[in-house]
Amino acid sequence: MDFNQDAELDTSALRDLGDSGGGGGGGPLGGRVAIGGGGVSVVGLVIYFLMSQLGGGGGDLGSLLTPDTGSGSSSSAQSSGDQASRDAALKKRCASAANATPDSDCEAILLINSIENYWTGQLARSGTPYTRSQAQKFTGSVSTGCGEASSDTGPFYCPADKKVYIDLSFYQELEQRFGAKGGPFSRAYVLAHEYGHHVQDILGIERRVRTRSGPTSDSVKLELQADCFAGVWANHATQTTSASGKPLISRITRDDIAAALDTASKIGDDFIQTNLGGGSVNKSQFTHGSSAQREKWLTQGLSTGNPANCDTFAAGVSLG
Repeated sequence: MDFNQDAELDTSALRDLGDSGGGGGGGPLGGRVAIGGGGVSVVGLVIYFLMSQLGGGGGDLGSLLTPDTGSGSSSSAQSSGDQASRDAALKKRCASAANATPDSDCEAILLINSIENYWTGQLARSGTPYTRSQAQKFTGSVSTGCGEASSDTGPFYCPADKKVYIDLSFYQELEQRFGAKGGPFSRAYVLAHEYGHHVQDILGIERRVRTRSGPTSDSVKLELQADCFAGVWANHATQTTSASGKPLISRITRDDIAAALDTASKIGDDFIQTNLGGGSVNKSQFTHGSSAQREKWLTQGLSTGNPANCDTFAAGVSLG
């Protein structure tokens, strides 16, 4: 995956919240999961699987929720000043795509710029305004409109505050713990999936979720559609430009696509349950879809480039 080194970046796409400390400690398996209020994550309920299958949490989804207390890291003048300094440093460091290869923050900004610029144009053509969602980079733990989260949650979208949250160390987790190949296009898929949830929120699809687990649940349909939306963006990625009209991404290879599909397979419910849980597959606990399903719907978006082909909620549709 190659970036156009001359393209300028809009650094407001990412806010660096800094290191909140904590390291995710809420128990032997990490901190609480920010899924209260509808938060949805690319890894999903990996800790839920682990806790339910290993006997750590009794399988009670409600026990994982922490309501938002309304407190945040920017509540004081000191933290506001720190935030302004981080924003300024990010703007200086990531002004152009030239730093996107060695710098993970700049890479994330470039990818988010591309993803949001694509959806801005796509939704405009259908008469729907796109509202941008600033990604919140955190380390350790974070307070969100959907509750408290730790780095163990993985990247997630919170409909309550319309923001994407990510600890960039998650990419290392994907490679080291999940065994994914990794690489820039794999990381792009992760971000595009979360922004797919934002698109679903804008279109009112997220509010249709009623059933939260099971192989044909609304939750699975939502996640597979977000995978498909990620693929749709990827289909158009090399044609998507910066504000000045310069392409942000110049090349995506077959190896890049293979790495993204590998990542999709590593975050399927069956893979997580088998390799990170109790060793057996329990479809009644599926929330994101199987590895094969996630690969299928990412491929569907990649091959067609048409969001209309991503309707996992259509009557009679085969999820795979």
